[in-house]
Amino acid sequence: MTTAATRRSDQRISPVFLGILAVTAVTGWATWTGFAEEPGVAVFLFVTAAWVVSLCLHEYAHARTALHGGDITVGAKGYLTLNPLKYTHALLSIVLPVVFVIMGGIGLPGGAVFIERGRIPGRWRHSLVSAAGPLTNVLFAAVCTAPFWLGALDGVPQDFRVALAFLALLQVTAAILNFLPVPGLDGYGVIEPWLSYKVKRQVEPFAPFGLLFVFALLWVPSVNAVFFDLVDAVLRGLGVSDSDSARGWDLYHFWP
Repeated sequence: MTTAATRRSDQRISPVFLGILAVTAVTGWATWTGFAEEPGVAVFLFVTAAWVVSLCLHEYAHARTALHGGDITVGAKGYLTLNPLKYTHALLSIVLPVVFVIMGGIGLPGGAVFIERGRIPGRWRHSLVSAAGPLTNVLFAAVCTAPFWLGALDGVPQDFRVALAFLALLQVTAAILNFLPVPGLDGYGVIEPWLSYKVKRQVEPFAPFGLLFVFALLWVPSVNAVFFDLVDAVLRGLGVSDSDSARGWDLYHFWP
């Protein structure tokens, strides 16, 4: 078993992650009960903390899948502890995605955990390692929207409802962006094992700039409109109205 080489301490949940989870729970309670004098502050803290939790779970999914695929080094690197400070680029993985949420309400995909791909045999396993992260965002979006598509909104306070709607929007944007077959993103990682060696060599120099290219495209008004039309369509399919997600963004962005 590949997991045998991973020590139990390598998989112990980090106090850092538990602290972020505690902030999510406390601010979620404050949002639900209306305890905070300024509801926007509670929504801001709740959504931001929950977003960081989802980023940690995204990277954990990559690492856990890689471990079972054959890369037994992920444990020693601290990737299985859910500690965001252990990531290869904590700035790219946590700080920048949070900044982009604050600036524009976009769930920017982060990265990265370093996977030793040479230890993982088989193209399907490589594809699954790449897909595991954005699939976590899909699952997170399904959980956030469960009260909407289950018709279980009775008794759910309005502020908490719209906070969930905005958090779901972040998860949907992250999933869509991550699944784009652009070098440097997980979507390309899914198809890369199936490409010829020649194509991979030609594409490799562009990988560090893939995310920047996608972000630049989102600044083009026509592309931005198409992208968010797709996001809104997915959310409506999950029972979340445009007004709920917009109201969630307004509350989140509570400062003038």
